[in-house]
Amino acid sequence: MPITKSAIKAKRQSERRRVRNLAKKQELQKVLKSFSRLMKEKKTDEAKAFFPKVQKALDKAAKKGILKKNSSSRKKSRLALALQK
Repeated sequence: MPITKSAIKAKRQSERRRVRNLAKKQELQKVLKSFSRLMKEKKTDEAKAFFPKVQKALDKAAKKGILKKNSSSRKKSRLALALQK
């Protein structure tokens, strides 16, 4: 249990950030999952049209600190390679 006022406030802020980050992570996972579903169903035209949304979601996650920059770049690169095959 936090005792000082500053510790109580820090706990409140931390909880707010945790909830916000969790929502953003879930949103990102939803986008990635729908893209992978398109790839599995061999709907390449739809997947190509959807890919910019995936890139945008990964870039936003990296910018907000949900993912590290290199992780975001690696995922984008691998998804682009999968899309080309």
